[in-house]
Amino acid sequence: MIWIISLLAIAGVILRPFGIREIWWAVAGALLLVVSGLIRPSEGLTGIVKGMDVYLFLTGMMLLAETAREERLFDWLAAHATRLAKGSPVRLFLLIYLVGMVVTVFLSNDATAVVLTPAVAAAMRAAKVKRPLPYLLICAFIANAASFVLPISNPANLVIYGSHMPALLEWVPRYILPSIFSIGITYWMLRLMQGRALKQEIETNIPVPVLSRGGKMALWGIGVTAAVLLGCSGLDLSLGLPTALTGVLTSALVLVRDRKSPREVIKGISWSVIPLVAGLFVLVEALGKTGVITAITNALHESAARSVSGTAWGSGFIVALAANLMNNLPVGLMAGSALQGGHVPEMVKSAVLIGVDLGPNLSITGSLATILWLVALRREGQHVSAWAFLKIGVVVMTVALAGALGSLWF
Repeated sequence: MIWIISLLAIAGVILRPFGIREIWWAVAGALLLVVSGLIRPSEGLTGIVKGMDVYLFLTGMMLLAETAREERLFDWLAAHATRLAKGSPVRLFLLIYLVGMVVTVFLSNDATAVVLTPAVAAAMRAAKVKRPLPYLLICAFIANAASFVLPISNPANLVIYGSHMPALLEWVPRYILPSIFSIGITYWMLRLMQGRALKQEIETNIPVPVLSRGGKMALWGIGVTAAVLLGCSGLDLSLGLPTALTGVLTSALVLVRDRKSPREVIKGISWSVIPLVAGLFVLVEALGKTGVITAITNALHESAARSVSGTAWGSGFIVALAANLMNNLPVGLMAGSALQGGHVPEMVKSAVLIGVDLGPNLSITGSLATILWLVALRREGQHVSAWAFLKIGVVVMTVALAGALGSLWF
């Protein structure tokens, strides 16, 4: 019954049947598990508490993004981006991709979805691009492709390693080559598949608006947040509270400086993401009672004893597929528990992490970052169907994942 309820809830999050939003499926599944007595209220609360760092992280990032949007920082950045492109759609495509890579590496993949997507949408309006979707797709794909350059690049990294997070100077040599393969292959495959759409003309004579003092403060707040996160990662500290504090402080300073009410900023944030994530944590807590994590741990140990290479390839692709069937957050939580449950070869751990981080580029709701991207798209009046995304993702993700996993042998 736990498996049936959990899988139906996760399917609802992914497919959104009857047009019901993702949050209601996750929350309904979690409540049903508790009300039916399949898990105790205390166990449900334990699952919710485990996600506290993620909630704080998302809150800080969403506050930063909404404050920057209210101060028209994105419009200012968009104007500069389109002017640098000098009328070349391919140059604009590369420029947005590079910006997305930097944001993902130093602010996390969720920040790319929340912060960069509105900026790209603004850039497309400024450049009078008739078909903006190829450029908006960058925000979704680079958010996952660059999400294992640093530990802070994806909250899933913290979930997988838990208290056994490698030091920064150990992490970078281990994941830098797979990251180069992932980022490079994703760029070229995405550009190849969107080649026809990149022939459209873009505006060159674009006026650059004056950035307000509030906008400058928001920009500084984003920069300080990146520095704080990098410092916390180096010191092996949690990222949630520092992100929330810098987000709240930046927003408060801007609002006080401009003598504005916080109502508009608070109203513009997609708060429903928090209970959505909390519901997923409860589902994973319930699934842990079924013995699935113990079974995964045993299977990894037995397979690795026979062949480390085969286990790395197999686990990487299996986890990548599972992330799209169940969302990478619950898959990452289960995989992390299994990896921390005993000694697993480092190559297998790396393959699992790459599968969890990069695998969600296959489908439209494979990761929390892509769900946040969808929310941002809807706010900008844009839409992409699950089938349209899948047709691109099945090519881009598969080739990039094979390259990233293959690079582990170097």
